[in-house]
Formats: sequence, structure tokens, C-alpha cells
Amino acid sequence: MKNSEQKKGFGTLFTTLVIPTLFVIAVLIYKFIFGDPSHFQGGNPENQPIPGDFFGIIYKGGFIVPILMTCLMMVLTFTVERFIAISRAKGKGSSAAFLRTLKGHMSEGRVDEAQAACAKQRGALGNVCQSVLNAYKFAAKDNTMTKEQKIVSIQKNVEEATSLELPTLEQNLVILATLSSVSTLMGLLGTVIGMIRAFAALANAGAPDSVALSAGISEALINTAFGIGTAALAIIFYNVFTTQIDKITYNIDEAGYSLVQTFAEKH
Repeated sequence: MKNSEQKKGFGTLFTTLVIPTLFVIAVLIYKFIFGDPSHFQGGNPENQPIPGDFFGIIYKGGFIVPILMTCLMMVLTFTVERFIAISRAKGKGSSAAFLRTLKGHMSEGRVDEAQAACAKQRGALGNVCQSVLNAYKFAAKDNTMTKEQKIVSIQKNVEEATSLELPTLEQNLVILATLSSVSTLMGLLGTVIGMIRAFAALANAGAPDSVALSAGISEALINTAFGIGTAALAIIFYNVFTTQIDKITYNIDEAGYSLVQTFAEKH
């Protein structure tokens, strides 16, 4: 339980620090890399970008670009962070093999060997089973409770141990879910602002200029492409991680049910 609280605290600190840090990095990249004078005609960022220069075109997307870059880097950062966290939560070896070993030990009444197997597993499943086995041994020695009370006590321990592990698995997934919507909206906002500026520039010029209009629209649509691409990545990785968490949760439920049934049969 203490280990789960430490992981949760570290994850909160990581999230608090990483978001402003990524925004600063995005602003610096936007200003000094995308906004480098070499990407623009006449060496002046106020001028049009050199034809075919992708960095210059992105720079012309305006102040929305650093925000979209921050969103993209957040998706990549939290994807790596969740991949590491969930990989650790899976523990060592196959979950199916661990469950078979656990059931084999418990069917023969070897609780200590089952606890040793949990310690070797080192994942969320092993942590929950270790906690439940502690409750199992305590209930087996307790002569003050009825069999039904002992079973209820073990079931309650399963629920409590699971509720402590799940938040560490799901931590920061809400950020990926939020970015899947926010990135698209920010991209569209950047496009709308770019279109407004493009048409305003044409109106001030006093004469239609199809080349200038197409250039302005192209720059504006960069934001939409940036936002949609970021949202697509966020959705894909969010679904991947939730699927993996569901598998871990299913294994935990199976192990908990098996331990409760074993206790009911043997006591």
C-alpha cells in the first residue's frame, strides 16, 4: 500500500513539472528553429517562407503552433511514461503462468510458496495477491470469526488492494484522453485565426491575389494537420493502454476469486 502511494506521489510530481517544461521547450523550438531567418525570404521572419521550406511554413501558423507542439510532446512523453509504468505493473514473466503457479501452490496448501511467487512476480498482480495472502493467513488463524466472516474479510481485502493498484495504472491516462480533444480544437482555432488574417490581408490590399490567399490558407491549415495528427496519436495510445490495464485488472479479479474459493474449500 505504501509503495502504491509513493508511485502516485511521484507521478503527480512528474506531471506537475513536465507540462510547463515542455511548453518552454516548444516556445524555444518555435522561436529559434522554426523562426530561424534562414527559412524566410530575405532572411527576415516577417517575410514569406522560402517555397517548400516546411519549418518556415509551420512558423507562420502563429502563436497556436507552440501550444500544439506542447500537446504533441505531452502525448509522446506520457506515452513513454505510461508504457514504462504499465510494463512494470505487468511484472516478470507471463501472468497466465503466474496464475497457474499460484493456484497450484494454494490447492496444495503451500501459502508461503505462493507468497514467494508473488514476491518474484513484482507487478500489480503480485502485489494484490501478496496482500490477499496475508489476509488469507490471518483469517486461517483467527478463531473469533465465522467462516462467512473470514470469506467476507478476504473479499474486502481483494477490493481494497485492487483499488490501491488501479490508480497508479490509470494515472495520466486522463491527460491523453483530454489531449485527443483539445489538440483538434486548438488546431481548428489556429486555422480559423489564420484564415481571418489571410482574408483581412487581402481586404487591406484592395485587390484579389490568389497566390497570397492560397499561401495564407496553406499556412492556416498547418495548424489543423498538426492538431489532428496529435489527437490521432493520443487516441491510439490511450486505447492501447486501457486495453492493457483491462487485461491486468481481469487477471487480478481472477486471482482474487481463486483465492477466495480456495479458502472456502479448505476451511
